Amino acid sequence: MMTPPRQDLSTQLLLTASRLASLTWPIAARLLPEALEIDESHSLWTSETPDYQPTPPLRQNISADLVIIGGGFTGVSTAYHFSQRYPEKRVVLLEARSLANGASGRNGGLMLNWLAMSGDYGDELTARIYQMTAAGIQTIREIITRHNLSVNQRFDGTITMYTDAQRAEAAHAEIEYRQSLGIAEQFFDAAELKRRLNVQGAFGAVYDPNTGQINGAQLVRGLRPVLIERGVEVYEGTPVLKIEEGSTITVKTPLAEIKTKAIVLATNGYTSKLGYFRDALFPLHSHVFATAPLTPEQQAQIGWNGLAGFSDDLDRISYASLTPDHRMVFGGGSNQSYAYLFNNRTAYPGSPGSAPRSFAKMQETLTNYLPPSSAVPITHRWTGTLGITLDRHALMGVRGEHQNVYYAIGYCGHGVTLGNVAGQVLTDIYSRDDARWRGMPFYRTKYHTLPPEPFRWIGYQTFTRLTGSSPRV
Repeated sequence: MMTPPRQDLSTQLLLTASRLASLTWPIAARLLPEALEIDESHSLWTSETPDYQPTPPLRQNISADLVIIGGGFTGVSTAYHFSQRYPEKRVVLLEARSLANGASGRNGGLMLNWLAMSGDYGDELTARIYQMTAAGIQTIREIITRHNLSVNQRFDGTITMYTDAQRAEAAHAEIEYRQSLGIAEQFFDAAELKRRLNVQGAFGAVYDPNTGQINGAQLVRGLRPVLIERGVEVYEGTPVLKIEEGSTITVKTPLAEIKTKAIVLATNGYTSKLGYFRDALFPLHSHVFATAPLTPEQQAQIGWNGLAGFSDDLDRISYASLTPDHRMVFGGGSNQSYAYLFNNRTAYPGSPGSAPRSFAKMQETLTNYLPPSSAVPITHRWTGTLGITLDRHALMGVRGEHQNVYYAIGYCGHGVTLGNVAGQVLTDIYSRDDARWRGMPFYRTKYHTLPPEPFRWIGYQTFTRLTGSSPRV
């Protein structure tokens, strides 16, 4: 009974462009080489790790059983679960800049259940998807406790609010269906919603008690000593320049190279820079800001009580979380909140200084929902790079002639949960013990191909400019 995914206009435009461009793809791919770019803006999350110092880069040639490329949720989670199962194997983790420098340290802080795209999955798979993401969140909480990590977090639930009466009514019926499957979500009518969050223009909300808010940079960086103690070698400031596949893979970096039996692509929106999945996903830049801590009086005026965060039901999705020290973190809400840059550029230039109108529009959206928030100063602005697929499903699996290139990418805004789950998925695929993931929409699935440039950029810009809305992520 879950609402089937609609093929929105952006998808139709990109699919049409893809068909028109199919003959030009080889030419366009040769004409448009990609360069790795690193984001320079600083998020609230990384600012809360002031004493963190990156490890030295790799400087000598080595060999390994597994090389993990990318030091965010996916890379660190894979290193954690893989080293736990295979303590005898040599595992190397390479990060171009510092751990959590990408989307893992630049997100909106919400740790949510479900996938980015809903669908008519049927009773069994619907329940499995929720149980899978809920178990992933619980695993993260257990890891934090087990290793006594200092991670700012709260898990008192989040809501999805509905700004249309008919959509709210449909959501109420959907929740009754989900509850029949044993899913713990609840429906808040307008009165209950107002008691929890005095938001304007909402007719009801879906409450998920098994969700929360977390500082991803503290989680990822806090796990580094755990990995090193297990023998995982972590080299930061070590971008991968080239990968030569074979039964033994050669990974080339600026100062050294590694011979390895297998690699993991844990690079999400940056993956095309390594020559992989350029036709599968594109980097979408998402702007986010954080306020100063709310005073008790301000929090009472806003009416934010007992919730880690919220999102809305609009295509220009708005989302917000409240940190344990009462800062509001906000993203989305308008076209200006997101940007796709020509030729898969992976860093938003000059951010946040080059996007003042984007942040002003976002602040206006937050004020419309929570009018008293206009009096709270903004202290942090940053931009993160998401990995977006055409059908909004993540991709996890293994590829290559020798089946030794593992990957988990394309989280479409749900990477806080799915990026951490990915470490278990990839470890299980490597172990050939992956039955529990079979049938999941992201598991070893085919994908709709994206058109090459300039058709990709034209398709995105045409949709957003003509319709006034962004593809929902």
